[in-house]
Amino acid sequence: MKKSTIIIVLLLGVFAQAQNKKWTLKECVQYALENNISVKQSELDIELAEIEKLTAKGNFIPSLNLGAGVSENTGLSFNPITNNAQTTTFLSASGNINIGYTLFDGLRNIRQLQRADMSKLASQYRLDKMKDDISLFVANGYLTVILNKANLEVLRSQNEVTQEQIQRTQELVDAGSLPRGDLLEIQATNASEQQQIINAENNVQISLISLAQLLLIKDYENFDIEDEGYNIVDDGVASRDVEEIIAAAKENRSEIKIAEQNVDLAEIDLKIAKGANLPTLGAFFGYNTRYANTPGFIQQIDPDNPTVTQQIGTVEDTGQAVVGTFPNTFPVEVAADPFVDQLYQNDGIGYGLQLNIPVLNGFNTKASVQRSRVGLERSKFQLEQAELDLESTVYQAYVDAKGALKSYEAAQLALESQELAYNYAKERYDVGLTNAFDFSQSKLRYDNAKIELNRAKYDYIFKLKVIELYFGIPATELKF
Repeated sequence: MKKSTIIIVLLLGVFAQAQNKKWTLKECVQYALENNISVKQSELDIELAEIEKLTAKGNFIPSLNLGAGVSENTGLSFNPITNNAQTTTFLSASGNINIGYTLFDGLRNIRQLQRADMSKLASQYRLDKMKDDISLFVANGYLTVILNKANLEVLRSQNEVTQEQIQRTQELVDAGSLPRGDLLEIQATNASEQQQIINAENNVQISLISLAQLLLIKDYENFDIEDEGYNIVDDGVASRDVEEIIAAAKENRSEIKIAEQNVDLAEIDLKIAKGANLPTLGAFFGYNTRYANTPGFIQQIDPDNPTVTQQIGTVEDTGQAVVGTFPNTFPVEVAADPFVDQLYQNDGIGYGLQLNIPVLNGFNTKASVQRSRVGLERSKFQLEQAELDLESTVYQAYVDAKGALKSYEAAQLALESQELAYNYAKERYDVGLTNAFDFSQSKLRYDNAKIELNRAKYDYIFKLKVIELYFGIPATELKF
């Protein structure tokens, strides 16, 4: 009984700990990279590229085919061993081995293997880009949750001040120091703040659900993140010149590497297409044998009359007959030779070379070459466009990060000013030198300044990380 109780307590403790787990940004990114469907599909593309490479390697290996057959014949048929027509029932078997090897095919086998290596590398670049995109999506969703939580904390904290002001104002109204209208104004402010808190709580829950869906986590109710310790961490990338960041992006970003690999693939496709114009030389070797269980016949000399004399011709001038003596034989049926003996007796070997020279095939090869050439030109244009797009994107991200920093710095100054104004208004309100409406407006401006600072802070953090990602810092190594 005691053991059961201890086990139940331990299981409940583990379950409670699992429910209270708070995910860090690094854990969210790692989980997304391991479970995201798009990432898994990109990993399958790499597997397919590896299979394509295996096929290309197989082109360098000789082809080997084995064949065998067994049949039973009844009635008039040709004996495969004697090649005589027989009316009988017999069992026959045959076997063969054929080997073929391509000695030269216009270097297409070699280039197919090169293409397979390039295709695998391109698939890896696409997977890297997919992981970078997923990491940014997760980071953006994560920071959105933190922002909403920070805003909720601001509203709750300021509402506590409002609650204190309600109590303080109630005392002053009861003492006759303040009009009842001031109390009603503070209570109205409290009701408005309570509504804002409810909306902020909904925003937190919605952003958590969105992040959980991005991570493919279905337990929305217990999903939560670690919302502390995330500050602005600048490794100095933002202070670099934009041209330096663009140059680093062109060297490191997967978009450019993918476009470059597509150019390489188009070039190798053109070479493969041109290879179809060259002759193909192959070698072959074949071995075959056969067996039949039909009996054979031999000529046996008659022991009673071993020879026979027969006329074999005449002398042309005299007309004299020419005779000869021959063995007197008669056919005797004998059993079929053993299976293994027949395999040796009836085998045959064939080998040689085969040369195919393409002359005319309806312009198919020429059209294939022209299509490959057009594909190469298109891939070059796509590479040029990718470089232009990346340059534009990085420049826009750089400008956005600079603007976000200025917005954050301005929000800091605005908060400092609004805090001073709020403290001044609070002091005046506490001694009755200002009314509740003016105090509420000052408090509202102070609250909005805090919320705006949170928005500017996390907006700058995200845009700063985008710049660092373009500079070449891996998504999993970004610091927050």
